[in-house]
Amino acid sequence: MATFSYTIPLPIRCSTTGNKQDPKKQNLNKIKITGTPTRSVKVDTLSQTAGVAKTSAASVENGHISKEQIRQNIPTKKQFVDYHRQGLIVEGGVGYRQTVVIRSYEVGADKTATLESILNLLQETALNHVWMSGLLSNGFGATHGMMKNNLIWVVSRMQVLVDQYPIWGEIVEIETWVGASGKNGMRRDWLIRSQATGHVFARATSTWVMMNEKTRRLSKMPEEVRAEISPWFIEKQAIQEDVPEKISKLDSNAKYVNSNLKPKRSDLDMNQHVNNVKYVRWMLETIPDQFLESHQLSGIILEYRRECGSSNIVQSLCEPDEDGILNSGLKQNNDMSPLNRFSLASEIMEGNGLLGSLDRVPLRYTHLLQTQGDTQNEEIVRGKTTWKKRQSNIELSNMPFSI
Repeated sequence: MATFSYTIPLPIRCSTTGNKQDPKKQNLNKIKITGTPTRSVKVDTLSQTAGVAKTSAASVENGHISKEQIRQNIPTKKQFVDYHRQGLIVEGGVGYRQTVVIRSYEVGADKTATLESILNLLQETALNHVWMSGLLSNGFGATHGMMKNNLIWVVSRMQVLVDQYPIWGEIVEIETWVGASGKNGMRRDWLIRSQATGHVFARATSTWVMMNEKTRRLSKMPEEVRAEISPWFIEKQAIQEDVPEKISKLDSNAKYVNSNLKPKRSDLDMNQHVNNVKYVRWMLETIPDQFLESHQLSGIILEYRRECGSSNIVQSLCEPDEDGILNSGLKQNNDMSPLNRFSLASEIMEGNGLLGSLDRVPLRYTHLLQTQGDTQNEEIVRGKTTWKKRQSNIELSNMPFSI
């Protein structure tokens, strides 16, 4: 059977040191592919070397490489450095760190990154981690074994704690890693920190399970998939949570309700269901604007119950935790010292009033998104948000922000 070879020029940029170019990096500009005119052949385009990113294998069919394969350039072997995404493998070869600049379209009116932008960055770095592993197939973060079994990842629970929001133009480092969660699940954690100061802006943890893409039912983890991902598991947690907090279900008597919410085509992800970030937007839009203007979200917990498609009509319910304003604030802040508790009580006794003394105590809301049906409503996601008073411009100007 005849074979053929040809060269594909790929515009890959590499950094140089001084006036000398690394010949190995120069070789990235040309990839020689050998195959047959009748059979698909995967080839190893370049040997892995320290500091040189691994390019993807290309599939040759009838002497043709699809434009999508050239454009995506999905690796088939583990990479250690990704110059294009400013990412690298850490944690002994199993974690991932990416450097990101907060862009203008990722901030709100206060010039700080929005929660939606942070969630998008978490999702992007998670996918890039899988990309670097060499396990990524054509699915949305799915491995080769998952694609063979028609499986996709779905998130069942997520928690994000925000100490401080990055500002426009700030350089941050996002670290992510995975671990086991029970017999059939996977945990993924993140840390977002300032590159300049090392201060941890936010922590996040999530639990993922597998769903059959055709039947839309949850599935056990096949041994083939376990063998792929288990070498990447490490015992490390961004958020210590011995017993997950339970979120109560709201009903039609909730204080705030938004009805007739309809997903747009732009709200769908590659798995054809509404993106998780859209859920958060629906939840937060139910909270009164006056509260949002004076408070900033410091934590969110999401419990996912079912997927939401483009044909669903959604209702968002929201209820303030009135009986938990004080209790939740003190109970959740385990690091609050007895002295701080005493100071809080003193402020109340000295006439500042309960509301005036609670500026530093988190306020909490319970949320529910559900499908809005003629006879029955089905839960999509339950949520719990924690809020703190926004800092004044004077307080912000005195903070040591990196530029």
